[in-house]
Amino acid sequence: MAALIDLTLDCTDAQLLAAFWRTALGYVDEPPPAPYRTREEWLAQFDLPEGEDADDGAWLCDPDGVGPRLCILKVPEPKTAKNRLHMDVRVPVDGGPAQRWARIEAEAERLVEAGGSVLEVFEGHHVVMADPEGNEFCVAAGPVRR
Repeated sequence: MAALIDLTLDCTDAQLLAAFWRTALGYVDEPPPAPYRTREEWLAQFDLPEGEDADDGAWLCDPDGVGPRLCILKVPEPKTAKNRLHMDVRVPVDGGPAQRWARIEAEAERLVEAGGSVLEVFEGHHVVMADPEGNEFCVAAGPVRR
């Protein structure tokens, strides 16, 4: 049996990044583990360091249960170098090269409006972008989920 993975992003503003990635991926806030009703209630069982609170983290999940969970956690140090691992946001496309590229361009534009930025364009293939805190990711074409 294959292992499941979660992806974790370090950041300085977990709520800002969570809002961006909800938009980018169509993810939703993951409910707290049972029997807790809220994240704050769940976090209260831990001895959090002084100055840390529930807004220092966000947990997102694919509402269809297909994609990996995304954990977004505030850390004290800033991002200083290129990611060693990045995500590819694969937009569903059913069509030829022109349709694929138009869909990739439209998605990149939508993500710029959500707070991302374009770093490099590989015409006809993919767009390298950064989220609001500079974490790199690519927008490319993917299969249509059926």
